[in-house]
Amino acid sequence: MVTTAPYGSWTSPIDARTVAAHDGRPAFVGVVGDEVWWTEPRPAEGGRRALVRRRADGAEETVLPAPWNVRSRVLEYGGLPWAGTVTERGPLIVFCDFADQRLYAFEPDSGREPRPLTPRSEVGEGLRWVDPVLRPELGEVWCVLEEFTGAGPTDVRRVIAAVPLDGSAAGHRESVRELSDDRHRFVTGPRISPDGDRAAWLAWDHPQMPWDGTLVMLAEITGKGEFTAVRPLVGDLGPTAPGGGATGESVVQVEWDADGSLLFVSDPGGWWELQRIRPGALDDGVVASRGLCPAREEEFGGPLWNVGERWFLPLDNGTLAVLHGRGALKLGILDPVSGDLVDAAGPWTEWTPTLAAHGSRVVGIAAGPDRSYEVVELDTCTGRARAIACRHTDAVDPAYYPRPRHRTFTGPGGRDVHAHIHPPHNPEHATSDGELPPYVIWAHGGPTSRAPLVLDLEIAYFTSRGIGVAQVNYGGSTGYGRAYRERLRGQWGVVDVEDCAAVARALAEEGTADPARLAIRGGSAGGWTTAASLTSTDLYACGTISYPVLDLTGWANGETHDFESRYLESLVGPLAEVPDRYRERSPLHRADRITAPFLLLQGLDDVICPPAQCERFLAEVAGRGVPHAYLAFPGEGHGFRRAETLVRTLEAELALYARTFGFPRDDVPPLELRD
Repeated sequence: MVTTAPYGSWTSPIDARTVAAHDGRPAFVGVVGDEVWWTEPRPAEGGRRALVRRRADGAEETVLPAPWNVRSRVLEYGGLPWAGTVTERGPLIVFCDFADQRLYAFEPDSGREPRPLTPRSEVGEGLRWVDPVLRPELGEVWCVLEEFTGAGPTDVRRVIAAVPLDGSAAGHRESVRELSDDRHRFVTGPRISPDGDRAAWLAWDHPQMPWDGTLVMLAEITGKGEFTAVRPLVGDLGPTAPGGGATGESVVQVEWDADGSLLFVSDPGGWWELQRIRPGALDDGVVASRGLCPAREEEFGGPLWNVGERWFLPLDNGTLAVLHGRGALKLGILDPVSGDLVDAAGPWTEWTPTLAAHGSRVVGIAAGPDRSYEVVELDTCTGRARAIACRHTDAVDPAYYPRPRHRTFTGPGGRDVHAHIHPPHNPEHATSDGELPPYVIWAHGGPTSRAPLVLDLEIAYFTSRGIGVAQVNYGGSTGYGRAYRERLRGQWGVVDVEDCAAVARALAEEGTADPARLAIRGGSAGGWTTAASLTSTDLYACGTISYPVLDLTGWANGETHDFESRYLESLVGPLAEVPDRYRERSPLHRADRITAPFLLLQGLDDVICPPAQCERFLAEVAGRGVPHAYLAFPGEGHGFRRAETLVRTLEAELALYARTFGFPRDDVPPLELRD
């Protein structure tokens, strides 16, 4: 039976606890012997990431009990936190634990506890490790070492280091061998050539971000396992680097093929494309790379936010597993000789940048508009793909899921603006004729990122209650080529705000959304866009701002971590050259212009967007008569992970909309707003 009720007041079986229980996705898949391993989120266990294995017989087990948390803090966003191999005693796993950031060795079938491989450090934020590569023949694991040299967030150096597997470095920093020097501020883990004679890795420096310009570094490996003859091979750090080009070249992944060729993804033509350098070119020093799948105008890579991400992987039969697409990433098998590319069939429309291979099988993580992220295996011989772990199960009747569609809108100057539109949907409810639904504009984080079109119960939480959601991939988003993502260069707080507003206005003008009931929300960079929108336009009736940037000058002067400490030079401009721009665009200095009610959410352990920015913003807003609420959460960092936090924030957001838009809700606690 269909009940007529106002938008926003619909009853829904998707409650906040259900959403929290399904928050997050599996990550960092790998193959150990005949087993598939990965990490997965556990919101009910303090938000830790568990290490899970799928045995050859299909049985699954959590490898490490709570409180073990397999997660690196390198660059604060982390990256590949584990590696595994098989010895005569069974699987050997090396992993990074979030609590102390030490590397541990673990033999899960031995019955013994993990043993530390690396020391603690009392300097700054200590020693951190990521992107490990096991070298059992040398008795070592090679990985990125991030070492703090002082108390400040930018007092840090990064090198590729070798850690003994026997535990001799657990109390002795001097037992860690440094393989590379620290001439470059940022490095990824090494990729070792098939003959073991060479290593390749990525490097870049401030003020570049890895999507601006990187270098492929090449080194010879001596018989003692040392790097020599280190040199840059390809890439371009851009105009701010000595000898750099006009725009830079972003190389985001490098791997070796079985024949000794070097494969990499870079964007000299404006799209991330696969390239190959033959072994002879490496030997004679004359580097001429060849595109393996040219002129497709789609991405074969993405922004390197997490060290160790993979968009392609060489397979034993000479083909390549690749992730590619425009606005979404799908899995395909590429024949590098013919250029033929065959995509995997199935319901998965979005794959994450993590791939592993075992013989003819490729394993990745994928989702679709009606299914959550799963561990998926593709048999390249038969073309059959199937979910083998983290299988999607419908938490509620899928009839309550949204029915999204991708749309392209027209922004200022006629530019394209991409968005995913999720109209209100509930099989048990309808609304009276003539009523238009409220809509919430979702601004993604990054901002060099994008919103994927996949099942998200957080979106379904709103749409099943009669509230529409529009995810905007504003200018600056990835997936649409370099020109699209560089629309935000110098224009952060302008283009993103304009593009979100263009989508909101278009929905209102065409009669899809109620123009009086538009809201905006976002976290991190999306929190910035939300706050900047609320302080620069009266389009929105309210907003939800999560762990945001609010003060550009403060953020550029030591209030964030090293990785993004000079990100604003490309997003806004060099502070020394355009100081007024930093002040004029900051919501902190536009607080007198905000009139719409807002909800501000912040983790108190956030070192990327620290709570100090929220506190200054609230001090500016206080007494201005703007209804607002501030919820701060001890133990939460940049992005919320704990079930109780996820429940509280989601219910508070719904309560804000209920109060602002004027529809009844008795299933969430009322939100107390102060002026």
